[in-house]
Amino acid sequence: MLSRTTQTARRALPSSTNARSAQTFKAFYATIRSLRQSAPPPDVEEGDPADNDFIMSILRANPSLRDTRSYLADFGPRPVKPGQPKGQAVSLPLAAQKATEPEVRPPDIQKQEAATEAAPSQVIASILNPVYRRTSLVKLQGPFTDRQLESIARGMIYLEKLGLVSVIVVDNDNLVRGDVGERAAIIEETMRVVSALEKQGAKARPVLGSVVRLGPKPGDEDRGDSAPVPEAHTSASDLIPIRSALKSGEIPVVPPLALDSFYRSVRVDANDVVAALVRGMAEVAAQEKNEPSSSTLERPVLPDEDIDLTPMRLMIINKEGGVPSYARSGMPHLLVNLASEFDYIRNTFDPRWKSTHPSALGNLNLARTCLSYMPPTSSAVMVSHKSPSSLIANLITNKPAVSSSLPHALLQGNRSLDHSTPTLLRRGLDMRVIRSPTDIDKAKLKVLLEQSFRRELDEQAFWDRLDQSLDFVIVAGDYAGAAVVTTEQCPAGASPAWAPITYLDKFAVLPSHQGDGTVDFLWVALHDESYGLGLPFSANPNGGKEGKGEGRDLVWRSRADNPVNKWYFERSTGHMRLGDWVLFWCDAEKRLKTEEGRRGSQGLSYLEHWEHGRLGVWSDVVMKIPSSWKPKKN
Repeated sequence: MLSRTTQTARRALPSSTNARSAQTFKAFYATIRSLRQSAPPPDVEEGDPADNDFIMSILRANPSLRDTRSYLADFGPRPVKPGQPKGQAVSLPLAAQKATEPEVRPPDIQKQEAATEAAPSQVIASILNPVYRRTSLVKLQGPFTDRQLESIARGMIYLEKLGLVSVIVVDNDNLVRGDVGERAAIIEETMRVVSALEKQGAKARPVLGSVVRLGPKPGDEDRGDSAPVPEAHTSASDLIPIRSALKSGEIPVVPPLALDSFYRSVRVDANDVVAALVRGMAEVAAQEKNEPSSSTLERPVLPDEDIDLTPMRLMIINKEGGVPSYARSGMPHLLVNLASEFDYIRNTFDPRWKSTHPSALGNLNLARTCLSYMPPTSSAVMVSHKSPSSLIANLITNKPAVSSSLPHALLQGNRSLDHSTPTLLRRGLDMRVIRSPTDIDKAKLKVLLEQSFRRELDEQAFWDRLDQSLDFVIVAGDYAGAAVVTTEQCPAGASPAWAPITYLDKFAVLPSHQGDGTVDFLWVALHDESYGLGLPFSANPNGGKEGKGEGRDLVWRSRADNPVNKWYFERSTGHMRLGDWVLFWCDAEKRLKTEEGRRGSQGLSYLEHWEHGRLGVWSDVVMKIPSSWKPKKN
């Protein structure tokens, strides 16, 4: 028996759709109307896993097949090419990716995710056998109690077991700069951290000499790029103590000391030391890769004999957690696009947060500086000492605790998200909104679409269609990603509440930007310009309407066998199957919010009066939109 919702949907379909339904329409209609209810979504387990159980920490990270492949690409064994000496380290090739043909397809969600997931034991076995060691910079922003240091030290050891060796810079917010005895006090704090690591079974080495120098690096005045310049710098010779500790299997622990212009060792801001180390280690690693030493040329280097100094992660561990979000009522940001959100986050920082999160903006600036010198796929994480095991999830998945592009109602009601939830920061890309077809770089958009969809674009037909119906295009960076939205006219007599149709025609990201957060950043910008428009948390500075206006329902289609549909199911309000296709939509959030507020405790119904008949019109209009691709060649 069909549910009331299914029966209503069928009655709403026009005659043309009813005729087609006998052949293709399976009368399957689904929505996520639980988002409309005031009741919270299903509970998610709270808190960290048992810190004394390393395996459980990995399992709770819930790495997908794609996450595991990405992790192994950085830390796994390098395959030996034919004729290559055994043990020589070479790059690990990424798995071949099969082409799909969805009309809307975020490309960083790969076809392989539709394959059967590997057994947990196999996934754990591959993660527990890292061969290639990488480095991270850790700012330990105390003071911490002995119990807190014990928990943090355990987290550092877990990361080391996974192949990520930490270089720790110790800080103590209670030590006032310039006080008598501050140098002795910060060294004592450094030794406490070393002792905590050793009690947990790690080998740690205090590096008490100054490894950075105050002031810009010689030649910085001639730099042609716009990367932020740290207030301190370091050279290859300065890094010898750190490299020696790493090669010996020890965790270097560094106090925030630097040499001034008179070659005196003085206490400085820990952020300056971290930024100088990130830049210096990245530059030395790049130089070594381009100019291998004579010893490397004479003999192959085994992966476990040395360590890659290129920083893969920046971790800021403190008591206050992540950066408070204006969009989440002071709860931490989940994911930050520094390229487009940095200034806006600073400008919207509530003065009341300065007492609860006094170092948030300073750490935000530190992340921006460091990530400008780290690889594009690197990330920074701000995390409370209460969540040390979340560092494992960040290392394996390189994702936030919960995707920032999920529906806002799910994020607001998720009990697993609290003030201790980490903030993940990525270098990101600028976002801009284009509203005129003449302002589109057609050559770059063509390359983006064809590389993403692996199809040949029917250019003339596509551009002619955009000339007639373009609403806007959101472009990420230099056409690294784009969301193309059109306006589709409804038949005469359609209800003005949902006509005309705002249609997501294309959603694409270059393969080279897979895994760097571009898909989430692009979807959030799409939300802010369409179905999320008009709400306070949709005011991100993406170059569009900046949250001002009325939201509109967003509609799109995808092939029924598209593995990306799982991603769409999680972000859409509802979907309806139409033979070989699935119709998705996201309801205008402001309209629902206003109606819900007017009704109070009564809440919203599963089918509002203005929604009657819209599915039939949507399906009839959307399914008539012609394909943008040339026929495949046999």
